[in-house]
Amino acid sequence: MNTIDANQLYDKSKFNRFHFKLLFWCFLIILFDGYDTAIYGAVVPVLMEEWALSPVQTGAIGSYTVIGTVVGAVGMSMAADRIGPKKIVISSVVIFSFFTCLSGFANSPLLFAVLRVLAGVGLGGVMPNIVALSTEFAPKKIRSTMVAMIFCGYSVGSMIIALLSKFVIETYGWKPLFWLAAVPLLLVPFMLKALPESLRVLANQGRDREILAIMKKAVPNEKFSEATKFACAGSGMEKASIRKLMSEKRSLSSVMFWVISFSCFLLIYAMNTWLTKLMLQAGYDLSSSLLFLALLNVGATIGTIVIGPLLDKYGAKKVLIPLFFAGALSLIFISVAPHIVIAYILVGIIGAASIGIHNLLNPVVSQYYPPEVRSTALGIMMAFGRLGGIMSPTLVGLLMSQNLSVQANFTVISLACIVGAIAILLVQEKYSYQYTAKDEQKIPSYNKQLG
Repeated sequence: MNTIDANQLYDKSKFNRFHFKLLFWCFLIILFDGYDTAIYGAVVPVLMEEWALSPVQTGAIGSYTVIGTVVGAVGMSMAADRIGPKKIVISSVVIFSFFTCLSGFANSPLLFAVLRVLAGVGLGGVMPNIVALSTEFAPKKIRSTMVAMIFCGYSVGSMIIALLSKFVIETYGWKPLFWLAAVPLLLVPFMLKALPESLRVLANQGRDREILAIMKKAVPNEKFSEATKFACAGSGMEKASIRKLMSEKRSLSSVMFWVISFSCFLLIYAMNTWLTKLMLQAGYDLSSSLLFLALLNVGATIGTIVIGPLLDKYGAKKVLIPLFFAGALSLIFISVAPHIVIAYILVGIIGAASIGIHNLLNPVVSQYYPPEVRSTALGIMMAFGRLGGIMSPTLVGLLMSQNLSVQANFTVISLACIVGAIAILLVQEKYSYQYTAKDEQKIPSYNKQLG
């Protein structure tokens, strides 16, 4: 009996209802992730007043939350390479939704911080495994575009909290914003049904009938026998590890991916936590400052959609390095913009240069490594990146406690853009998994992801 390579066959798939359902649910999960991540920044001014928090204490709570995301990103991603990303994604959604909702019942900074750390474990586990799952199941020709579109959900979630927060806080207080985070718990049964499990994991476990069911939906024009046997590249049980990520001359590029992620998360958490407060200090009212937070994510969404095709055409180095520099200049001048419209444009560029770049980085990295370590590679990268998220809220809080000017604070934050640009320049595309693969029939070509 012949054994079919499931990955090779799946690459023949064209976008259809199966892929749309995957796109919808992955987008929705990342939307919830973005909502839960940005929620703290939206309520920072209120919590500082209600609990008499100093800037350093406020920043520390934001940093503690990210500690949980580091644990989740590493632990859950390494588990996903063994048991499958679907199980980890669903578990992560339950964890972050449950503990974010409970945070709305906290009556002290200590309890609030503990609950946010626990929510962070789930938040850390979602992103790398959604990337791994969507990279595997997106049609080959639109793989990078589809993954980037899914991660626009993060920005949409952040926009929702920014737009909701003013009305909800003024009418009901800050706590209902956290209670709304329980909505994903109601959708878990639908997620379990809609999301497929990794072909590699199914093949390793001999679950051929489940692979066959996926293939009939993804590649409906192919003919299959009910007795068909499937195999996948990388379906062995070799343990994923950092050493594996560093093998085959990928060590420098791996470290550079970590640095890029670090820079992006430093920018993301600085903006999500402190943008509203900094723009208040720059002279804008609360309504305008919350709108800045929404426009940050509008810029990220537009940037991801517009820049994605340019990335495929010109490569990451020619596209993302200039974008990082544009973000640095926007940060330096946003607080002294001569008109609010210019300030809005600048904050949109900052969104594209932080959240947008990380959205686009995900499909690049996911295709750089062998499939059997893909979740681990993304998890380690995001865990290292989250260290920037840990440092960022406290760093900006310390800067603000020194009574520096708003422009000086933004200028210090802009250094992350410069570091990220240098790291992209040092990535070695020639050692990627797809580029160095010998068997072109089984492993798709790399298609100029890094340029």
